[in-house]
Amino acid sequence: MSSLYTRSKEFTRNRKSQSDSPPASLSPTAKTLRHERLSRLESGGSNPTTSDSYGDRASARARREAREARLATLTSRVEEDSNRDYKKLYESALTENQKLKTKLQEAQLELADIKSKLEKVTQQKQEKTSDRSSVLEMEKRERRALERKMSEMEEEMKVLTELKSDNQRLKDENGALIRVISKLSK
Repeated sequence: MSSLYTRSKEFTRNRKSQSDSPPASLSPTAKTLRHERLSRLESGGSNPTTSDSYGDRASARARREAREARLATLTSRVEEDSNRDYKKLYESALTENQKLKTKLQEAQLELADIKSKLEKVTQQKQEKTSDRSSVLEMEKRERRALERKMSEMEEEMKVLTELKSDNQRLKDENGALIRVISKLSK
């Protein structure tokens, strides 16, 4: 029983000491409110200005809540706009990637077609032995044209693979940005 008594005595002593000591940094309005509260407690009665101070507090609280609501809507709008921009960038990167994939497939098909034509030309060269000189000139022209086209296609393939790697890098960057935005929005 004595232990309960000493604990409650210490508790009231601690509470009293905490309420008596002023906080480290008070604003001027908090100081006046604290002063009014202390004067009310000391006088023991009610003040005619207490209802005014309650009204001032209520209006200040309402203004603060309205300001916070405005700030919340502004930040949510900014977050929505930034999310939309990243979503648009991501979608445009995806569509561009799809276009490049189709171009790459078309280039590969064309390259396969050119290779088959080149094989046919070489087979025709072996089959035709008559009129060798005119056929040789024609085949040489075709072969040169096909080789030129093949080298152009290989260069295009190199460019397409570079574009594909750039797209992958952009995708990775978009993913990283989306993760950062989601972390920031939490």
